[in-house]
Amino acid sequence: MIEFFSANLAPIMFGTALLFLLSGFPVAFSLAACGLVFGFVGIELGLLPSSLFQALPLRVFGIMQNETLLAIPFFTLMGLILERSGMAEDLLDTVGQVFGPVRGGLAFAVLFVGTLLAATTGVVAAAVISMGLISLPIMMRYGYSSAFASGAIAAAGSLAQAVPPSLVLIVVADQLGRSVGDMYRGAFLPAFILIGLYALYIAALALFRPAMVPALPPEARTFREPDGSSGMRSLLAFTLLVTAVSVAFGIYYPEMASWMRGHEVAPPRDETIVVALTLGTILAMILAGVNRLLGLGLLSRMTEQLTFVLVPPLTLIFLVLGTIFLGIATPTEGGAMGAVGALLMAALRRRLDWKTLRQALESTTRLSCFVLFILVGSTIFSFTFTAVEGNHWVEHLFDKLPGGEMGFLLFVMAVVFILGCFLDFFEIAFILIPLLAPVADKMGIDLVWFGILIAMNLQTSFLTPPFGFALFYLRSVAPTNSFVDRVTGKRIDGIKTMQIYRGVIPFIILQVIVVGLLLAYPGMVTNSFDSGGDVDVKDIRIEAPTGGGGWGDNEGGAWGTPNR
Repeated sequence: MIEFFSANLAPIMFGTALLFLLSGFPVAFSLAACGLVFGFVGIELGLLPSSLFQALPLRVFGIMQNETLLAIPFFTLMGLILERSGMAEDLLDTVGQVFGPVRGGLAFAVLFVGTLLAATTGVVAAAVISMGLISLPIMMRYGYSSAFASGAIAAAGSLAQAVPPSLVLIVVADQLGRSVGDMYRGAFLPAFILIGLYALYIAALALFRPAMVPALPPEARTFREPDGSSGMRSLLAFTLLVTAVSVAFGIYYPEMASWMRGHEVAPPRDETIVVALTLGTILAMILAGVNRLLGLGLLSRMTEQLTFVLVPPLTLIFLVLGTIFLGIATPTEGGAMGAVGALLMAALRRRLDWKTLRQALESTTRLSCFVLFILVGSTIFSFTFTAVEGNHWVEHLFDKLPGGEMGFLLFVMAVVFILGCFLDFFEIAFILIPLLAPVADKMGIDLVWFGILIAMNLQTSFLTPPFGFALFYLRSVAPTNSFVDRVTGKRIDGIKTMQIYRGVIPFIILQVIVVGLLLAYPGMVTNSFDSGGDVDVKDIRIEAPTGGGGWGDNEGGAWGTPNR
C-alpha cells in the first residue's frame, strides 16, 4: 500500500484536491490543506527533503510583493465607484433614449452600456446584477421578449471576462508570466468581434422578428427639443464631425509616433485605435462644454446630454488603456489613475458620499482578500505538487492525446468550459493555468493567445445552462412572479428560469464561433503586439580579438579583452 501511495502521490494529491473542491469546502483552505498534508506525508515517506517548506514563506511573500496584482483592487474600486455613483443608470437612460425610436434600440443600449460596465467593473457579477436591476424592468415594460431580454443582459454582463481593462486578463497574464499590456492588446480585436456579432444578431431580430424587440412608444421618449424635434440631426452631425477628426488623427498618428520615437516602426494597430478614440472623446467634451458655456445653441439637448453622460467614463477608460498601451504607465499605475479618476468624476457629479465610498471600499477589500487567499492556497498546493513531480505527470497525461497541439487545445478548452460551470474564474486561473502553462509553452503555443482563448472560453461557460454563473446572477434579480408595472400600470408576467436558459443559447453560439475563429486564426491575437522578432541562435557570432592588452586596453582589440 505504501509503495502504491509513494508511486502515485501526484495523482492522489490532485484527486483529493478535486474532492475537496466538489464538497463545497472553501477553495483557498482546500488547496492549502492539500499542499501541507501531502507535503508532510511526502517528507515522512522519504520522498521529499525535510527542508521542503523552508522556501514556502519566500513564495508567499513573493505574492505580497507582486505589483501586478495591485491592479486588481485599483480597477475594482474604479468600477464600483462608477457603478454606485449612478453612472450605469444614467447611461442606460440616455443611450436608451437615443436608440429608443429604433426597433431593438433598448437591446443596443444594453449591449453598449454592458460593454462600458465590462470595461469599468471587470467583474461578471457586478455587471450582470447592475444591468438586470436597471434595464430588465424597462425592457419588460415595453414589450421585449422575456427570453431575449434575459439573454441579452446576461451576455452583455459576461463581457467583463474579455473586454480590457479586465481583472480576468490581469490574473491570466500573471499566471502565465506574460505582460498585462500584451494580454490587453491581444484581447482587443476578439472582444470587439464578439460585440459586433451580438449587434448583428440584435439587428437581425429587429428586421425579421420585430415583435421581440419593439421600439419605444412615443410617450416614453422624454428627450424633446423646444421646437418639438428629436434632436437626432444635431447628434448625427456632431458624431460625424468627431468621428472624422478621430479617423484623420488615426491615419496620421502612426507617422507622428514613428517620428517621435526616432525610428520607422509603426505603432501597433490597437494603440492607434485607443489614442484616436481618446482624442475623439476629449474633443467631444470640449465642444459640448464650449457650446453650453457660451450659449451658442449649436447642439441639441440630446447631443449635450449624451456627451456629458457618455464621454467622461469613455475618456477615463481610453486614458487608462492608452497609457498602458503607450508604455507610459504600468497596469498597476493605470489602475490607480483610473480609481482616482472615478473618484473625481463621482465627486464632480455630486454623487460621492461617505456611504458610497465605504461600500465601494468594503467590496474592493473583500474581493482583493478573496483573490489573495486563493492565490496563497494555490501557491502552497502547486509548491508541493511540483515537488512530487506532478508537473511531469500532467505533461505525460497530455502526451497521450491525439492531434498534437490542436488536440491539446481542444481538450483544454473542453475542460475549462466544464469547470467554468462549477468554479469561479479566479479558482480556475490559480489552479488550472499553472498546470497547463508549462505544457503549452513546451508545445510552442503562444501563451498570450492561450490565455485569451481561456478567457473567451470561460466567458462562454458563464452563460451555459444549467450551471452558468451569469444565469444565477440574473436569476437572483429577475422577477419570478407577475407584477404591476409602476409606470404603465399593466400586469407583467415574471421570468421563468427556462426562459433565461432559452435566451442565452444564441449568444452562446456566437461566443463559440469567436472561440473557433481564435483557434483557427491565432493572428487575431498575435498580430496585435510586437514580439520583437525571432532570433536564431545559429546566426549569433561572437568574435574574440587576437591582440594583446590588459583589461580596458583597446590597443590590441575590443575593450575588455584580457591578456593572453
